[in-house]
Amino acid sequence: MGYLSSARSRQRLLQGGTFMRATVGDRLHVHSRVVGIEQRQGEIIEVRGQDGEPPYLVRFADGHESLVYPGPDCLIEPRVAED
Repeated sequence: MGYLSSARSRQRLLQGGTFMRATVGDRLHVHSRVVGIEQRQGEIIEVRGQDGEPPYLVRFADGHESLVYPGPDCLIEPRVAED
């Protein structure tokens, strides 16, 4: 999935789509579409899109860093603010 241009983003919004937004420190969960394969989780360490939109630079639990364009199998978990 490539990065959506502004025109395509507006079209997606008009069609009832939702935008994924994240901030540094949020967790990205990538759910597996294959039985027996576990989901991957990582911390968003950089947001490269405008207004919190993708792509995101993610550091996964194994230390691997990757530029991610999340798809429908992904979920953003906001970071918990420390008191």
